[in-house]
Amino acid sequence: MDKNLYIIRHCQAEGQPPQASLTEKGFEQALALTEFFSTIQIDRIISSPFLRAIQTIQPFAQKTNLKIEEDERLAERILSKDPIPNWLEIYKETYQDLDLKFSGGESTREATNRALSLIHEIQKSPEENMILVSHGNLISLLISNLFDEVNGFKLWENLSNPDVYHLQFNNEEQHFKRIWESN
Repeated sequence: MDKNLYIIRHCQAEGQPPQASLTEKGFEQALALTEFFSTIQIDRIISSPFLRAIQTIQPFAQKTNLKIEEDERLAERILSKDPIPNWLEIYKETYQDLDLKFSGGESTREATNRALSLIHEIQKSPEENMILVSHGNLISLLISNLFDEVNGFKLWENLSNPDVYHLQFNNEEQHFKRIWESN
């Protein structure tokens, strides 16, 4: 059976904390996503528990009467609980050293395995067409793990808010394609 996963990076938000809301533009983007998915059959929605992720998919869920299932495995990866002045340099390094870990943070390997556990569970579920709403880092880690040809850091650098990737799985093959065109 084919599985179609539509992985959405949340819309523009006011910040990084779990309770950060979408901006006014972010709410407009969420409505644009609702329109974007209006002709695509969706059976299930799973979202990061972070407010910005839930608000991204809420208009679509309301329009289609689908429940938003919150799953911690889609939550944003925390690099460190402490501020890191040269965070971008360190961040890039975590794409090379999968076990690099900072105080209160999560390594690339840990975050990737967390997300992959959900993907493996989904592949066994009866639903064929699902939306997953998450965050840039986790999405880039997941896609680069599933598709060897993808450079995770470069993917992350090129993500927009929002962004949408279509991952298609069947018994023999898996494919992915960016299907969102940012304005």
